[in-house]
Amino acid sequence: MKPSLLDILVCPLCKGELTLSVDHEQDGEIVSGSLRCDACDETYPIEDTIPNMLPPELRD
Repeated sequence: MKPSLLDILVCPLCKGELTLSVDHEQDGEIVSGSLRCDACDETYPIEDTIPNMLPPELRD
């Protein structure tokens, strides 16, 4: 995920602002980490550069 994507992403549940936490970054892209919504306290994982923005009950 490119860090600039954070400018357009919002929480799919409440449309709240997301906070980025980076575990691993490579070549300017976030490889792993998470996006957290402070409004509804939900966390969305970033795995292999892809943010999983599905609601928790729909994730594998």
